Amino acid sequence: MTDKSNYGLETLAIHTGCGPDPSTGARTIPIHQTTAFVFEDAEHGADLFALRKAGFVYSRLTNPTVGALEEKLAVLEGGSAATCAASGHAAQLLVLSALMSPGDHVVNSCKLYGGSVNQFAKIFPDMFGWESTSFNPQNAAEAKAAITPKTKAIFVESLSNPEGVVADIEGLAKVANEAGIPLIVDNTMATPYLCKPLEHGAHIVTYSTTKFLSGHGNAMGGAVVDGGHFNWLAHAEKFPRLAKPNDNYNGIIFAETFGPMALAIHNHAVGLRDLGMNQQPFNAYLTFIGMETLSLRMQKHCDNAQAVAEYLERHDKIAWVSYAGLTSSAHHANAKKYMKGHGGAVFTFGMKGGYKACTTMVKDLKLFSHLANIGDTRSLIIHPASTTHSQLDSEGRARAGAGDDVLRVSIGIETIEDLIADLERVLKTV
Repeated sequence: MTDKSNYGLETLAIHTGCGPDPSTGARTIPIHQTTAFVFEDAEHGADLFALRKAGFVYSRLTNPTVGALEEKLAVLEGGSAATCAASGHAAQLLVLSALMSPGDHVVNSCKLYGGSVNQFAKIFPDMFGWESTSFNPQNAAEAKAAITPKTKAIFVESLSNPEGVVADIEGLAKVANEAGIPLIVDNTMATPYLCKPLEHGAHIVTYSTTKFLSGHGNAMGGAVVDGGHFNWLAHAEKFPRLAKPNDNYNGIIFAETFGPMALAIHNHAVGLRDLGMNQQPFNAYLTFIGMETLSLRMQKHCDNAQAVAEYLERHDKIAWVSYAGLTSSAHHANAKKYMKGHGGAVFTFGMKGGYKACTTMVKDLKLFSHLANIGDTRSLIIHPASTTHSQLDSEGRARAGAGDDVLRVSIGIETIEDLIADLERVLKTV
């Protein structure tokens, strides 16, 4: 596809990144399961290593199958380019490694996946010297107050895991622009079907492609989408890796040489080269194929989740339901603004029976698999306090919306009557 401006999301999800294979005529993307690529001659090899020409050198840096997925992601998000990584956590490390140095600071949402909370609060400061301050993602003023001269980014989830809080992306983008720093939005839970953060002012989008993009629970991966509109050169002192001469590549300035793709090229040429968190071709292939049905799956996920949330909200054994798609939700206004009125497929609810009732639910449900993942075609359930958020203390779990009475569900695309019947059967016993 050459002109993508007139096509809808469904068409782009199917056709972007892959036409018929020129050598065989194969219609689907090939899996380029190779470590390295032959150079045409000595000059060609030198040009590739010096970044004078685009091409394939070594699969840790670039790979045709992974590159096709990167193209699809960039187009669907409306970005300039993308870089795939081994996981969502790897993508977060990749993007921050381009922006931050020891002693620098990031302002991050307090409503994040538990593993991300641990990354920002413990691993990043202990291993890299990156400090952080958390804030309410619906309160842009709180984010602004947390910014220091050392702050290099604001990081939020568009739709938080597990609580389903919808961030005020436009308000946070304004704060980021005023401070001369990028707003990074993890769009894993929403996907471009529900939300395109770049259209609301975000500068960078990250993903765990493991989740809804892949969609079948069979492929690990992450991604960073470069929005292409942050002016790195205007803030060269803050972002020297992108806006000052780079000794790795004969003094080139990534922001000058590569313009709107500066971050994406740096993520490949420096990040993947030196940190090595590349996505594997087979995982990229599975995700690429999974994304072709993204629109169909996400709509069914949302429809089913809405029905389950409404059912639980009415049940006398449920204390509360946190789902932005409910009109009773405090997050519903932002869901209408940023998520097409949907609350996604993942949400939490509280059991009146507390911890014991939660453990009974995860043990006795038949159609809900008890495991630590989201975004699968099948419905999933987990007790965050004892699993994904167990590394936090009780105060931290409560702040993240993962108290002892909380269950998180990721609603799949099964027949909705079957899911509700499964819940009803177990709720009678708790």
